[in-house]
Amino acid sequence: MLNALRPCASVQSGGALVRVMIATALFVAVAAVAWHYFGPITVTAAAPSRGPAVEAVYGSGIVEPEVMVALGPKVSGRLQELAVDEGDTVRKGAVLARLDSRDLAATVAEWESRVRFGEAEFRRVEELYRRRLAAETDRDRARNELATATAARDRVREQLAEMTLRAPEDGVILRRDGEIGQLQRPGDILFWFSCCGGLRVSAEIDEEDIPSVALGQRVLIAADAFPNRVFEGTVHEITPKGDPVARSFRVRIALPADTPLRVGMTADCNIVVAERNDALRVPATAIAGDKLWVVRDGRLAEQPVTLGAGRDGLVEIRAGLAADDLVVSTLRDGLRPGRRAALQSGDKP
Repeated sequence: MLNALRPCASVQSGGALVRVMIATALFVAVAAVAWHYFGPITVTAAAPSRGPAVEAVYGSGIVEPEVMVALGPKVSGRLQELAVDEGDTVRKGAVLARLDSRDLAATVAEWESRVRFGEAEFRRVEELYRRRLAAETDRDRARNELATATAARDRVREQLAEMTLRAPEDGVILRRDGEIGQLQRPGDILFWFSCCGGLRVSAEIDEEDIPSVALGQRVLIAADAFPNRVFEGTVHEITPKGDPVARSFRVRIALPADTPLRVGMTADCNIVVAERNDALRVPATAIAGDKLWVVRDGRLAEQPVTLGAGRDGLVEIRAGLAADDLVVSTLRDGLRPGRRAALQSGDKP
């Protein structure tokens, strides 16, 4: 009866096998974890390169003319003719617009008739006075009446001339604000006119960066209208007073005469404040805050560095790195100080 209660040998051997399998699995797992944390890690590494580094201050701006003039009539009248449109290039004296001058032309004709009558009357009285048939007062009165009519005619002639708006200088029509038939009054702006200068960019620069900006510095300019192109300009003017709300200063950048940029375009401006032709550089993908990972004697080390300018995916290292250091160029999980590093095939030891 007691023998019937004992477990059979096959059951005992099966339990031992399970325990062995569990122990093996645990060992493999522990070994895998240990290898993951303490085994060598494969990294991509290379020595830093040398080349140009450009340190720049960024600002966004708008293309505008150096000189922009508001043009409008000096007399009242309805707009009868528009001789130019936006974007037209005009010469000095060219007709830009005309107001309806029919009433004023009639007034001029009336005063010219009065002047002719006054001239004839003065000649008649002058002849009578010479023959002592008219008094001196009669001659003076005729002279004064002629002078009054002549002055009135000249004033009306000037007003008639001002009914035609002309270009004050050679230039370009930037904007037109009037339409045929509209009543124009003195002080109204009919055209915005660019003359007497080229184009420039007015850019807003953060107040923290403005101490680095100086007159004559080179500026690299990009515009959405011209993708894949970079234009150059020169810092021409720095406003002495900043905007306390935006916390920025306005910097005006002169453009070359043959620039294809046009008035009103937005521009991204990088003001070059420093250039170094033999800078020590690493890929931007190697940067971890203000540190790099380097491989020394086959092990990883974390290296604090001082960063400089960045350009074309490369970042200048101002301090903290030697030219023969091997820099991990692509960051990945598992980087820890002291861990053994295996260089990816093709990397230089």
